[in-house]
Amino acid sequence: MITCFIRYHIDPAKKAAFEHYARNWGQAIPRCGAELIGYFSPHEGSSTLAYGVYSIENLAAYEAYRARLAADPLGQENYAFAQSERFILREDRTFLKLASAPHAGKKGSR
Repeated sequence: MITCFIRYHIDPAKKAAFEHYARNWGQAIPRCGAELIGYFSPHEGSSTLAYGVYSIENLAAYEAYRARLAADPLGQENYAFAQSERFILREDRTFLKLASAPHAGKKGSR
């Protein structure tokens, strides 16, 4: 399993547009085959950093997922929305593998 972390630099005046975009991905991403962890918009601290995080089996599964997402009607609509509203100033993707597993259980849960 790999996890994709998408770091967005957004226009702080268009945070509401980013949140609309995030809610749309909340529908499309799981439907197209990835396990969505969530989209996160600025709250405290930086007003320009936002994140999207999802997991997928491997890079081959990622490529198939991306093709399904590009063909998905809501995916297409969301890509067009982002381009027309121009709230994303920069977008970077990083794929990471969980290194801390297995995690210890909660204290007192034995």
